[in-house]
Amino acid sequence: MLRLVLFDIDGTLIHTDGAGIKAFAKVFEREFGVPNCTAGMKFAGRTDTGLVREAFNKNRIEPSKENFHTFFEQYTLWLAHLLLESKGDIYPGVWRFIYELQRLPEPPTLGLLTGNIRLGAEIKLRHFNLWDFFLLGAFGDEHEDRRQIAAIARERGSRVLSRKLSGDEVLVIGDTPLDIDCGRAIGAKVLAVATGDSTLAELQAHKPTWAVTSLEQVRAKEICRL
Repeated sequence: MLRLVLFDIDGTLIHTDGAGIKAFAKVFEREFGVPNCTAGMKFAGRTDTGLVREAFNKNRIEPSKENFHTFFEQYTLWLAHLLLESKGDIYPGVWRFIYELQRLPEPPTLGLLTGNIRLGAEIKLRHFNLWDFFLLGAFGDEHEDRRQIAAIARERGSRVLSRKLSGDEVLVIGDTPLDIDCGRAIGAKVLAVATGDSTLAELQAHKPTWAVTSLEQVRAKEICRL
């Protein structure tokens, strides 16, 4: 039986109409004098800290603690502002799937497994009234490697439930091959959803436990029973 369900955010729960990428670009232009910083960068499935480090290195900016602090301080301000102007939304099936999980006879703990920094994740999910559904999370400001973030999330789930979770008691839900990879790294089941940039065929090639076009196609009781 599943005891812990970990959701990715961007491309899985919500899309922000590019608000995060736009905020990223704004900070590099305004604070570091680098226009068009996001050109050629691949954001899907990546961690915020890893992306910033890549941009710093690419533009010969010292990846110092101070520069990371400056970036993320300004990034979260821009993100909150740009979300107000965005045409983002929650993906089809998300509300129903969460409610179904909550109504199971033995509902699993719901958490987040994301490359977003914690404050960025909270800003995004509060904008869509989703933040309070999740009891725990692991975030991109805790590690640059998604596999390590997954391990942190499983450990936090174990502490919340007061028992060590085996891999088959954990479900990771995400929209990229990197989500599949980090879920498998902790031995978890993986539900891949083709609501982000990856096609269903691309996700299936990475052999998740399940792959669907959206959460509309699955029922919580079926997933948790399996």
